[in-house]
Amino acid sequence: MKHLTMLFLITAIAFQVIAQDNFTLAKLNAPAPTFSFESKPGTKHQISDYRGKVVLITFFATWCGPCRAELPHIEKDIYQKYVDNPNFELLIFGREHDWETVNKFKKEQKFSMPFYPDPERKIFSLYASQNIPRNFILDKKGNIVYASVGFNEEEFAKMKAEIEKQLKL
Repeated sequence: MKHLTMLFLITAIAFQVIAQDNFTLAKLNAPAPTFSFESKPGTKHQISDYRGKVVLITFFATWCGPCRAELPHIEKDIYQKYVDNPNFELLIFGREHDWETVNKFKKEQKFSMPFYPDPERKIFSLYASQNIPRNFILDKKGNIVYASVGFNEEEFAKMKAEIEKQLKL
């Protein structure tokens, strides 16, 4: 009976992982979906503007507990480390948030890294259908070389290592 229970649990976890993976629309080792965004109100950029750089794209929401746990690590361990590196770009999008919301959150949390709005999920929906936080690393050619969902320290360490690896290429 113990073996049957264990088999059931393993199967349930496997289906959960497969189901979560189905929510990721952007594929590894494929070109990143193209989009435009405002870097400040009225100033538009294309993701293609960042070709030649390693780009970390993060999707979050102010109400998301795992997002709130991850963002201080991004600030300290990634943004502060690479803020002056001309070969790195950090793009953090507030899913379903406008400029007022992301700026208020940034100020309240005392973050110095940039935040951008994605009020209608237009950018998020190119990469995934649900679940945050989400991170995607683009190589210098604009291909997705890393993707993660949720936050835990082990996966975060893998993400940091991938950024470091891509910057050395």
